[in-house]
Amino acid sequence: MFFKKIFCVIILGLTVSNTYSQNINNETYMIIDTDSANEIDDLFAIIRSINEPKFKILGVTASQFHSSPYASKNTALESYKLNKLFKRLLKKNDLVLKAGSPEPMSKTKRSKPSEATKFIINQAKLIPAGKKLHIVILGSCTNTASAIVHEPKIVSKLKISYVGFWHNPLTNEYDKNEFNTRNDSIATNFLLDKEGLDFNVMSASVSKNLIFNKNETFKNLGNNKLGNFIKKRWNNYKRWWTSEDPEKRKWIMWDLALIEAIANPEFSKINTFKTPPQNLERNIKIYTYIDSTNMKIDFWRHYNKLMNN
Repeated sequence: MFFKKIFCVIILGLTVSNTYSQNINNETYMIIDTDSANEIDDLFAIIRSINEPKFKILGVTASQFHSSPYASKNTALESYKLNKLFKRLLKKNDLVLKAGSPEPMSKTKRSKPSEATKFIINQAKLIPAGKKLHIVILGSCTNTASAIVHEPKIVSKLKISYVGFWHNPLTNEYDKNEFNTRNDSIATNFLLDKEGLDFNVMSASVSKNLIFNKNETFKNLGNNKLGNFIKKRWNNYKRWWTSEDPEKRKWIMWDLALIEAIANPEFSKINTFKTPPQNLERNIKIYTYIDSTNMKIDFWRHYNKLMNN
């Protein structure tokens, strides 16, 4: 009987160890590149990524959004400073933050060096064999494109997921007149043209369907430092791009849609398409559908778990 118990304990230990090992091996190595000082949806995306067991967040890099009418001389620095504040609110002292380039690329073959670019290159080189570094671009493509221009060999180690441009999946027509794309069209086109680059897009056409209601959101955020910070930003941020809904009763969570789709592939559909006619002809993947209802449910489940830890 004694030996039987010992045997069971050993088997249980091996099972737990094996499960833990599998979870570690299945983790997605991720860098989130965000223009967090613009809008508020980036903040929801960051919240959703923190403590997600499927993600190994290596760091958060700050990107520029120079085309905003509210733009300062260094919007990447704005985002970096906000990321530092958000890091404290999230109580994630170990979260690595890097500032990106304050300017977009001026030429296709000329990178914009920054701490973010160096970080992307270094992390890509450290990725274990058989794995990829997943860069989630929630703003302009400047930092990632600059990293590839500076160190082309990292292309095979990267998987890019980008929130940007408009796309019609029925006709495969593209419209690049979209905020993230406009902030560095040279960088976006560089990634589209980069042969061998694993490039995935959460189009604005699809992500626009994830909409949060203000009353419900404020109730769910609760009375805590993090929730109150987001509520204040929701109330105080002036939406320059639209005159609709002046009371801001709803907010499109463009960036959160991508994080949810990565964390829960069953909440979305992604298909292969040819790149735009003006770009190098190759295959990229573009999301064509999101289950916004389940994405919202999942976000609040994650938020509550985060707040109760």
